[in-house]
Amino acid sequence: MKPEMEGTGKQPEKGRKRRRAPNKVFGAAQAMRTRWRLQERLPETKKACLSAILFAENCEVTHDQLCELLKYAVLGKSSVPKHSWCQLFHHNHLNNLNNVVVFVLQGMSQLHFYRFYLEFGFLRKAFRYKFRLPPPSNFLDDIIGLKKKQTTGDLSKALEGSLSSAGSKASINLQNDPIIQKYGCKKVGLTRCLLTKEEMKTFHFPLQGFPDCENFILTKCHGPITDNSPLFGLHCEMCLTSKGRELMHITLVAEGGCCVMDELVKPENKILDYLTSFSGITKKILNPVTTKLRDVQRQLKGLLPPDAVLVGHSLDLDLRALKMIHPYVIDTSLLYVRKQGRRFKLKFLAKAILGKNIQQCPDRLGHDATEDARTTLELAQYFLKYGPKKIAELNLEALASHQELQAADQELRNTAEVVQPPNTSILECLDSMGQKLLFLTRETDSSQLSSSRNCQTIKCLSNKEILEQARVETPLFPFSIVQFSFDPFSPVLTEEMNKRMRVKWAEISTVYAGPFSKNCNLGALKRLFRSFGPVRSITLVLETHQPHLCIQYEVLEAAQLAIESMESILVEGTCIKVRRPVTELTLDCDTLVNELEQESENRGTIYLYGVGETFKEQLLQQSNLFPGLEAVILPKDLNNGKQKKYCFLKFKTFGIAQRALNILTGKEWKLKGRQALTPRHLHTWLRGLPPESRQPTELSVIPPPSEQELLQVSE
Repeated sequence: MKPEMEGTGKQPEKGRKRRRAPNKVFGAAQAMRTRWRLQERLPETKKACLSAILFAENCEVTHDQLCELLKYAVLGKSSVPKHSWCQLFHHNHLNNLNNVVVFVLQGMSQLHFYRFYLEFGFLRKAFRYKFRLPPPSNFLDDIIGLKKKQTTGDLSKALEGSLSSAGSKASINLQNDPIIQKYGCKKVGLTRCLLTKEEMKTFHFPLQGFPDCENFILTKCHGPITDNSPLFGLHCEMCLTSKGRELMHITLVAEGGCCVMDELVKPENKILDYLTSFSGITKKILNPVTTKLRDVQRQLKGLLPPDAVLVGHSLDLDLRALKMIHPYVIDTSLLYVRKQGRRFKLKFLAKAILGKNIQQCPDRLGHDATEDARTTLELAQYFLKYGPKKIAELNLEALASHQELQAADQELRNTAEVVQPPNTSILECLDSMGQKLLFLTRETDSSQLSSSRNCQTIKCLSNKEILEQARVETPLFPFSIVQFSFDPFSPVLTEEMNKRMRVKWAEISTVYAGPFSKNCNLGALKRLFRSFGPVRSITLVLETHQPHLCIQYEVLEAAQLAIESMESILVEGTCIKVRRPVTELTLDCDTLVNELEQESENRGTIYLYGVGETFKEQLLQQSNLFPGLEAVILPKDLNNGKQKKYCFLKFKTFGIAQRALNILTGKEWKLKGRQALTPRHLHTWLRGLPPESRQPTELSVIPPPSEQELLQVSE
C-alpha cells in the first residue's frame, strides 16, 4: 500500500518526490490551531454548575436550603419548588456527571480544613464553592429528610396563625420606633426633614466636588430655605445601556398635584434593556424622541425656584440619572425610617399611609411615573401635617411583616397543588421514581438512614475501604452518600489549634520592611505601606542597627502585594527588603500562597485596594469593560457599618479576571491589586475569630527603653 500524504488522506502523484515530514514542533502547533478552529465552530460543552448567588450570603446555608438543592438536582425544576439561595445551571446535564454524589466528612470543621489546608489539594481545586452548615442533631437525617416535617396544611395553618397575631394591635412602645428615635414625638418642620450633607454623603447622593460628579450640573437652587419652601415630587425611569443606567423618562409634580414636567429622553449610548416591566417604555415608544439629557437639565433648572425642595423615593438614583446636584432633598425611603437600615417600598407606604393602591394597573406596562412622583410628594406632606407620633402609632414594621407573611402564604397555596409538598424527603422522591439511594459508611455508624427500605447501605471497616467501594458503586446509583468518619479532637487540642491558627494568619499577614535611615519620614512610610491594603498596626523596630517597620495587614492579599511591590526598591536612597517573619508557623508560607492562588474560587477573583464609596456604581456604569463579572464583594466595618476601602471581584475565568485587573490597576482607575488569596469561606471564618486576634489600627512606636529619645516620630 502506498503511503498517504501528510494531513490530506490522498496518495501522492506519480513522479513527484515525497514531501518531508514536518518537524514535531510545527506539527504540534498545527494540530493545536486545528483544535482551536474546531472549538470555535462547535458549541461549548455545557456542564451543570452552581451560580455565584452563593456570594450574596455570609457563606452559610441551612439544612432545608441544602435539601432544596439536592431535591432539585434529583427531580428537576418541574417537580419541586425552585430553591432561592442559588441557581443550578444546565440541570439536564447532570447525567453527564454520573448523577449526584454527596461526600460527608464526619468530624471535620472549618478549623480542621484550614489547619491542614495543604493536604486537601483536590477538595480545594475541585469545589468552587464552600459554605457552612449549622450543627445538626443528625446531619444525614436532617439533609436527606428522614425526620417528618410539617405538612402543607400544617404550614398554612401556622402561617394563618402568624397573620392573625400580626394583624391584631398589640401595645406599641413608641420610644423604640426608629422614627421617634430620629425625629422625636412632636411635629417637625420641612427643614428638619431635609437630608443633611453628611446623610447625603452616606447614601451616595451626588455632591459638588466629589470625584464621580465632575460632569454633573448644579440646579442653581441656593436660596434661603424655610419651612414654607415649595415641594416638588420627582420620579425618573432608567434603561440599561452599554455605559450603565441612563435616564429615559422624567416626571416633576408640584405641590397641588399638577404635573409640570413629563419628558421622554433619548439616551446617549446604545440601549441594552428598556426595563419595560418598570418603565413601561418600549423601543417603539422611544424611537421618535429627540430630547436629550442636556435639554432636560436646562428645562429643570428653569422650572425650579431658588428654594425648591425635591421629594422622591431613593432620590439619589434619580439625581444620578439626571447628572444633577441639588442641595435640598427629602427622600421618603429615608424619611419613613425602618429598623436595621432597611427601607419600605413606595407601594407599601402608599397603601399603609395614604390608603392608595399604586403600581398595579393591569392595562399598562410598567409604573405610572406621574403617580409615583405624586405619591412621594403626598407622603412628605402627610409626614409634615401629622408628625412622627401619628406615623409611629401605625406600627409600619408590623404591617410590613404582616404583608410579607400574606405573600408567603399565597405563594405556598399557589405551589402546593402543582409541586411535591416541601416535607417530601429525598428518599421519598427517589422512591417515587422507582430508584434507590446508595449509602456508604463505616460499621460504627448508627444513622437511621442505614435501616431505610429504599436505601442500599454498604458498611465498611475503614475510610480507605469506603473510597474503594465508592469508585465501583456510585456510577450505578442516581444519588449516593459517601460518609467518611474521623475521630474528633479533644476540646483542649481544638482550642490549642484555634489559637495557633489565629497566630499563623496574623503572622503571614505581617511584613517587616527596612532598613530605613534614622531620620526617615515615618509619616510618608506609613502612607506608602497603607497604600496596599488595610493596616491593623504599624510598629517601629529599633532593636536593629537601622530602624525597620513591622506592618500587620488586615488581609493576606495586602501583605503579599507589599512584598511583591516593595522588595529591593530604593526608599530615600536606601535599598530595602520586605519579608515575613520567620517562625515555625510561616516556614511553608510560600507554598501556602502558591496553593491559595490555585484554589478554584481564587482563580477568577481579584483583590483591589483604594476603592471609594461609589466604586460599585462606577463599575456598573462601565460594565462593558468587565464582561464575565459574577460578584462584587464589599466588606464592611463591623463597628460602624461603613464600607471598607478594599473589595474582591469575582469573574467567570482566570483570564477575564487578569484582564480586568490590568484595567483597574492602570492609569485611569489607579487602584492597587492582585489575584485573591483569601477564599470567602476562609475570610468569613477569620472574621468570626475571637476579638483577641484584632489589633489597633493606630501607628504605635515601641523602641527599647535605652533608645526612646533616639528617634523623633511625627505623623
